Amino acid sequence: MLAAVKPTVGRVSRYGVIPITADQDTPGPMARSVTDAAIVLGVVEGPDTNDPATTRCKPNGDYTQFLKVDGLKGARIGIPRANYYEKTKAPGSDRDRGGLNPDQLKVMNEAIDVLKKQGAVVVDPADIPSIVDKDASNNLLLWGVCTDMDEVKARKCSVDLAYGMERDFNAWLKSLGDKAPVNTLTELRQWNNTHQKMGAIKYGQSLLDISDAMDLDTFRARYEADRARDIQLTATHGIDEVMKAQNLDALLFPGGGGANIAARPGYPTVIVPFGTAPNAPTPAFPEGFNAKPAPLGVSFTGMACSEPTLLKLAYAFEQATKRRVPPPSTP
Repeated sequence: MLAAVKPTVGRVSRYGVIPITADQDTPGPMARSVTDAAIVLGVVEGPDTNDPATTRCKPNGDYTQFLKVDGLKGARIGIPRANYYEKTKAPGSDRDRGGLNPDQLKVMNEAIDVLKKQGAVVVDPADIPSIVDKDASNNLLLWGVCTDMDEVKARKCSVDLAYGMERDFNAWLKSLGDKAPVNTLTELRQWNNTHQKMGAIKYGQSLLDISDAMDLDTFRARYEADRARDIQLTATHGIDEVMKAQNLDALLFPGGGGANIAARPGYPTVIVPFGTAPNAPTPAFPEGFNAKPAPLGVSFTGMACSEPTLLKLAYAFEQATKRRVPPPSTP
């Protein structure tokens, strides 16, 4: 139940941020309202000489200038039904992937109705081309993120995150000088193993393990090829293609459902609180646990540096709905 902005990579300086990978890292504001998030974004955006990526987008300063109550009127919003709303089969597979359950779909259809009532032009469906591509080599559903070395060897996933963390985490540690508690990712993993009984790695550290296995010289060519394919499938043959073909101002994703496809090319998203959907497994787990409904916001996603447009759309949607329900501990 937060309004938040995940900015274009480079909109906000990554200097001092503990990295996962510089290709995708992007700090951004989380707030109670779109207005608050917009104010914070204007304060923290670049440029910063410590981060050359902050030259990617032109600074806008005061983002509240883009907040218009009628911001949805005439806006073209695409609904990427395949995979993100409805179950989809990848080429050569009979297994359904993705999709929303009936309760989640009900919430999102209600959100789409709001867009229409506010004067938006809803393009439905506006499927991501790489999601529905019948050629397996051009289908994003068959190109995941590598999480172990067996997957790396199979060459059906991207090593971007794993390679990027080996590269960027070690560089960040080096920047700390004598203040660094450990000097390398290897030393961090060793410390975690030594302190397992103290709860250092309650859920394991498989992602750190695979990152530490990414020798930068050995895997450089693989990383560069995978990074290029990431951009091709998520941006060029993904978000860019559908937005340009349909002349869209934004794509509407359920909750954080579009996080992966937007993160890989470093594209921005603004999320707005909206509804809730039942979250209790059947049977209850653990036994007797009564899970409360989970928040399900709506995400407006666009191409690089489109935060002004996304904030305008998100603000208009927020003002038309005002559905945020704060948790009991937070006003």
